[in-house]
Amino acid sequence: MIKPRAARLAFRFATKPPTSSSSSSPFLSSSSALSLSRRRPPPSVAGVGAMAPVKAEELVAFVPKEQYDGVDYCITSPPPWLTAVLLAFQHYLVMLGTTVIVATILVPLMGGGHVEKAIVVQTILFLAGINTLLQVHLGTRLPAVMGASYAYIYPAVAIILSPRFAIVVDPFERFVYTMRSLQGALIIAGVVQAIIGFFGIWRIFIRFLSPLAAVPFVTLSALGLFYFAFPGVAKCIEVGLPALILLLLFTEYAAHFFARGSFLFGRCAVLATVLVVWIYAEILTAAGAYNERSLVTQFSCRADRSGLIHGAPWVRFPYPFQWGYPIFFADDCFVMIAASFVSLIESTGTLMAVTRYAGATFCPPSVFARGVGWQNERSLHCNLGNFRAYLPFWTGCLLALTRVGSRRVIKISALFMIFFSLFGKFGAIIASIPLPIFSALYCVLFAYSAAAGLCFLQYCNLNTLRTKFILSISLFLGLSIPQYFREYEVFYVFGPVHTHSPAFNVIVNVIFSSPATVAAILAYLLDCTHTYWDGPVWKDRGFHWWEKFKSYRHDPRSEEFYSLPYGLSKYFPSF
Repeated sequence: MIKPRAARLAFRFATKPPTSSSSSSPFLSSSSALSLSRRRPPPSVAGVGAMAPVKAEELVAFVPKEQYDGVDYCITSPPPWLTAVLLAFQHYLVMLGTTVIVATILVPLMGGGHVEKAIVVQTILFLAGINTLLQVHLGTRLPAVMGASYAYIYPAVAIILSPRFAIVVDPFERFVYTMRSLQGALIIAGVVQAIIGFFGIWRIFIRFLSPLAAVPFVTLSALGLFYFAFPGVAKCIEVGLPALILLLLFTEYAAHFFARGSFLFGRCAVLATVLVVWIYAEILTAAGAYNERSLVTQFSCRADRSGLIHGAPWVRFPYPFQWGYPIFFADDCFVMIAASFVSLIESTGTLMAVTRYAGATFCPPSVFARGVGWQNERSLHCNLGNFRAYLPFWTGCLLALTRVGSRRVIKISALFMIFFSLFGKFGAIIASIPLPIFSALYCVLFAYSAAAGLCFLQYCNLNTLRTKFILSISLFLGLSIPQYFREYEVFYVFGPVHTHSPAFNVIVNVIFSSPATVAAILAYLLDCTHTYWDGPVWKDRGFHWWEKFKSYRHDPRSEEFYSLPYGLSKYFPSF
């Protein structure tokens, strides 16, 4: 192999001995040249320093992988029982943070107090536990924890602030009346989404989805929630920032430096971080560090201000229609259907991240549709608490953090949810963890979830302008358009769309305030219309990598990962 000119010259000057002044530089004496030659590095070092030739086999690009091989336990390989229980409690702990945040935002606006807030948290936990068991057994069968979705906060607030509730003076009556209205709207939204899932409508969407179109909305499903991460940490920087730093140190440094601590820091880093910082927050609270601070700071920093321990009952079983029969308003139903559409897209992005971090193959379209239908099954039978359980965005990234994607862990986590929802006092103690600690966890977990979307770039041809255009325009506008809608509402109280129909205004604002939804619409439409008929486009968009998974029977691994248990696949076959 012919060496580059720079390397040949470096090798020549390093090996040629300066025997006389004629062999050295004309500007140096023979003694100076001999002195320089003695200080000159050996030939191998000189060659490396002068840009040694690269071997041809080192210039080969990384090979795309259909399954992520960085997990220690995949879907079908359960870890030991002790490990599974600790990891399951860790999943429950992170899920609890989202639940408390949603209840903290909505319940006071509805007129509820600490007792109502505790009951709402218990109800969400119970419903999430039931939905998680249904999803793991009968839905997609992916190791995904169900939880409260942020997509329903905006329409729920719009319904709560409706003028028809202003005439109710008593706060508890207003709370009950509002909950019954939310209940009716969520039931209708659940029926619509169940139809989309069980009737195969969502299967058509997944069938034409390519890796190129999946990258933007899977990535923005997590990046779009940046305002729930560090802004929450900054509300109590002396508690949130140590939690963020400790989690990074435990997961990315301590787990690699200490072999004996690999289980504690590698598997249970979230649990260790929460425990250490929670004790630290309790010490600050007991020492009176926040006695003279503002009420906002005390609410965020103190470990005794959630009100859940005092308001939660010892034992309570959430039952159907616990606040009365649902009230159906057409405007409320249409608003919740729009939120259900947003949550559907975000849940699909989360499921794609879970398939990657669980070591599974791409989920077939029929399995996706089956999972969407079972997400709403409980809403069809009875709406227990007016808050639907959906896939939160951290569920896939926690699999990446622990490198365990087993179903056993998720099943045990669902049992934790149900147990702590029934015995409220025990769950309320854990739920009193300061919210900035959870926000610090989300800074890392949302980042991992966004990285799952970037993984799909390995299937695409990044050297074409078409690929660059679709990626750039969907990512950029997916962040820019929702930011415009949010800023407009902050300045003018209402959104950019301000017609005589309040329901229509909320529908448009809900859809275009979601980064994942905007990115999904743009990427999907552009990928399916822009020079779609050209021959190389089929490979440039990476569609050939997922084509064999678009049918359930084309790859035997689909049967291994997604087949129904107890022989139910014979009666409910997938296509």
